[in-house]
Amino acid sequence: MARKKISTTVYITPEQNEKLKLLHERTKVPIAVYIREGIDLVLEHHQHELPGQAQLSFDTGRE
Repeated sequence: MARKKISTTVYITPEQNEKLKLLHERTKVPIAVYIREGIDLVLEHHQHELPGQAQLSFDTGRE
C-alpha cells in the first residue's frame, strides 16, 4: 500500500527543472520521486542535527 503524501510547493531553478524533465523522459520515473529522494539524502546527511532518542546509560554500580 502506498504511503499518504503531503502536498507542498518547492521552487527550483529553470536549469533544475529542465534536467529533471530530461531525467523523467529518459527513465519514466516521476519527477516527484526524484525530489523525495533528494530530500531523503539531505535528511540523512544532516541526521546528526535532528532530535532523536537519547541514549540511555545504566550505572549498575559495578566496576
